[in-house]
Amino acid sequence: MIRSASARYDGLGKDGKGHVSTQSGVLSEQQYGFNTRFEDGKGTNPEELIAAAHASCFTMALSFALAGAGFSDGTLETTAKVTLDKDGDGFTVTKSALTLTASVPGIEQAKFEEIAAGAKAGCPISKLLNAEITLEHTLTA
Repeated sequence: MIRSASARYDGLGKDGKGHVSTQSGVLSEQQYGFNTRFEDGKGTNPEELIAAAHASCFTMALSFALAGAGFSDGTLETTAKVTLDKDGDGFTVTKSALTLTASVPGIEQAKFEEIAAGAKAGCPISKLLNAEITLEHTLTA
């Protein structure tokens, strides 16, 4: 399976304007640039897109792992916060912090923690990232 996205940048540096699109069309010519990455401009940025990819990948991996363990009902909500730090003259993504709130009827805390840790480690986006990946979770009844 191969999925694709494309980016175009018109102009250079801070004055340039970028546009990003995805194969599925969900993102089509969405704006990004200096002001959306380092300020609060309208549009997206690479770190936000990585956060969305990581949150959705982990949540889906956990959903399938829970189903594989015999659980058939529940709700999983994950937020990913991706950290971009200064690194010499450039920048590095150094962390993706996952925060999960879950409701899985009938699961014990220890079993949930085991399955969630496996999903965090096994999610393809977790494997892709060369950064610290943390997971905090809340399991509700």
